[in-house]
Amino acid sequence: MSDDIELVRQIGHGDEAAFRVLVERHGRYLFGIAYALTGNRADAEDLVQETFAGVLKGGFRGAASVRTWLVAILVRRVGMLRRWRGRKGRDRSLNGEGGAAAAKIVASPGMGGAEARLDLATMLATLSPEHRAVIVLRELEGLTYEEMAAVLGVPRGTVESRLHRAREALRSRFKGYL
Repeated sequence: MSDDIELVRQIGHGDEAAFRVLVERHGRYLFGIAYALTGNRADAEDLVQETFAGVLKGGFRGAASVRTWLVAILVRRVGMLRRWRGRKGRDRSLNGEGGAAAAKIVASPGMGGAEARLDLATMLATLSPEHRAVIVLRELEGLTYEEMAAVLGVPRGTVESRLHRAREALRSRFKGYL
């Protein structure tokens, strides 16, 4: 959106109202991605705040849309959090439990939205961070391959192969689901 570019320019000049508009416009969207990547509400809230703090530092070059730039900042923050937790000996997944527990999911008839969202979070938790990121960005957020490559800082071919592997992992782990 071109008005997003104008907002970022105004924020660069210290316009607090423009910053509030940008937060209102993109905050929920970023929270959804952060939550899908971490599975933790508090971490997601912190990551969104850090993303918007990154906006204040500037750095938008116009190579992608403002939304893509914001997602790229967010994804980098998620990676930083993972690395920090790994160094601190807190190598537990950002997504809580996954693995074997997630493989036992069985759909029940008439399953509602809340259960489906819980199952989705559990399924995502079984994936590696790289595979989870491409699934979230493509399947949940609808980014194009080019946008995903820009956000993740990898070539388009890498995005395509990660997405293929992530989908295959989900298919094999959750073969009997639904």
